Amino acid sequence: MERMKELIALLRQAAKAYYQEDREMMSNLEYDRLYDELQQLEQTSGVVLSDSPTQKVGYTVLSNLEKVRHDSPILSLDKTKEPEKLQSFLDEQKGILSWKLDGLTIVLTYRDGVLVQAITRGNGEIGEDVTHNAKVFANLPLQISFPGELVLRGEGVISYSEFMRINEELGEGDAYKNPRNLCSGTVRQLDSAVAARRRVQLIAFTLVHAEGKALSDSKAENMQWLKSLGFDVVESKVVTKDTVLDALEYFRSRITANDIASDGLVLTYDSISYSKSLGRTAKFPKDSIAFKWADETAETTLREIEWNTSRTGLMNPIAIFDPVELEGTTVSRASVHNVSILQELALGVGDTIRVYKANMIIPQIAENLTKSGTAEIPKQCFVCGGETEIRSLKDGTALYCTNPSCQAQRVQMLSHFVSRDAMNIEGLSEETLKKFLEKGFVNQYPDLFRLSEHQAQIQSMEGFGEKSYANLMASIEKAKHTTLPHFIYALGINHVGLRNAKLLCQAFDYDLQAIQEATQEQLVEIEGFGEIIAHSIYQYFHNDSHLALINEVFAQLHLQMQTQQVPTESKLAGLTFVITGDLTQYQNRKELAAYIEENGGKVTGSVTKKTNYLINNDVDSMSAKNKKAKELGIPILDEMAFIAQFATKKEDE
Repeated sequence: MERMKELIALLRQAAKAYYQEDREMMSNLEYDRLYDELQQLEQTSGVVLSDSPTQKVGYTVLSNLEKVRHDSPILSLDKTKEPEKLQSFLDEQKGILSWKLDGLTIVLTYRDGVLVQAITRGNGEIGEDVTHNAKVFANLPLQISFPGELVLRGEGVISYSEFMRINEELGEGDAYKNPRNLCSGTVRQLDSAVAARRRVQLIAFTLVHAEGKALSDSKAENMQWLKSLGFDVVESKVVTKDTVLDALEYFRSRITANDIASDGLVLTYDSISYSKSLGRTAKFPKDSIAFKWADETAETTLREIEWNTSRTGLMNPIAIFDPVELEGTTVSRASVHNVSILQELALGVGDTIRVYKANMIIPQIAENLTKSGTAEIPKQCFVCGGETEIRSLKDGTALYCTNPSCQAQRVQMLSHFVSRDAMNIEGLSEETLKKFLEKGFVNQYPDLFRLSEHQAQIQSMEGFGEKSYANLMASIEKAKHTTLPHFIYALGINHVGLRNAKLLCQAFDYDLQAIQEATQEQLVEIEGFGEIIAHSIYQYFHNDSHLALINEVFAQLHLQMQTQQVPTESKLAGLTFVITGDLTQYQNRKELAAYIEENGGKVTGSVTKKTNYLINNDVDSMSAKNKKAKELGIPILDEMAFIAQFATKKEDE
């Protein structure tokens, strides 16, 4: 299993380098050798993980999530914050102590070695069918070596690192507060492509049923058996009343290094027969108990509410209070998140507040003991003095600075402009940009390409010298040879990530003038765009100050525009395709999509009235895409029909 996971990670990394970064990590011979090794291990073990390169899993779009009643209710756990209670709970029994993962509980069912159903916990009695999403979880086996019916429970989770990456892509207005909320929203999406992109993981924590297998009476041994089938299982320790407190301290010491959010621990009896003999109460099973970290709290005095302004003008309130010791560190700041929470807490300078670390990591205000409610919502930005306004967001109301020339916004905007997926100018950290702004070297992004005018001053700055300056100039020169999608993404247009920037350029044949002159109606017609994205793009390119900056930077950059070269009389020109299912004539869907796009066609992810053809080798399948295509009267072609109609001859034939 460990070798399979190593191979999957390596092959995925190599594929990403080849297809997305135009570079080779290894030769084709080496890739094929590792691929064959992985395939052989899968055949030998009978285990196939969902993110294996050997699998070509199609995405599914549902119209709604079906409600399903659980065979047996999923109860909540009784809770304690007293370590000694864990000792008395165990008495003379052996137990298992493990993380209480902070995600979404899911019940999985396998039959004949294949995943057939995944149901969320819901209210404990009735959950929702999310099988379409479970099939694209990053680490979940689609196929296992056990032939009988297997039922287990696990926690759907998104790691902290993925959480931060996804929030950055979503933007501030659509960002999630914590990984649990993000995971819950993702797993319950109707489009499984979302769950795949967000790399949801499933961590197994309970074996419920294994048809025909003589199971051990030990839950710990059964969890090891699940691990042998390819499942990631929750980290745990077998304990007695004499060792449970040491195990508790072990987990406590690992909290800050853990990339998966947890909100405590779970202690359960190891013996299945003993657990069954205890039964349950109306609310809780009697064989398990949750240990919640006794959040260390401290009373302190609120001294100030600081407002930090971001690239989009969002002003985040930060509570500044007298320093206190929490979980071994000194804390004096805590995010209040938005205006709604500020008002709910009724904060005011001088209030006595109680603070803690959520999940022992993130400083938060637990409660306001004074509740003066005297905190004022600033009418001007503290950085630029510009007017502010309150806007409604997904999770409440937030404050925005309306001045686009605000220096705080300027620093964040420039940081975005030079970031890797944008103009990719190395050597310009946020702190460096801030210094350049303060010294007047930079005001707007075109000034980044005139930094050579300040050579002497830059070389004399702390941390800079001739070599650092030369490296910076080389990076700026290299950035002049970017593509139009990367440049448009660098502009920081709200709701326009790199993917949407590419779709925008494709829709207008990589013609910036055509993009600038596009109407909202034309923008809405782009596959995957809606009213909000279209309005944001239209507003940006109909702002005279934005156009002036674009014209200025183009004059300096001589930006090489990417054009869509379409062969004369291409049969694919102007046609929109959706590709699904396994391919045999092409190496994968990316290769087929690249062929279509190189010849003037377009490939999208879902079937709509704008789709011209659906490509699926299983023409008669009852998949959601096939059903949608038939409803709309869209032709379904297998590969051979596509090649006969649109391709001359495969290059490798």
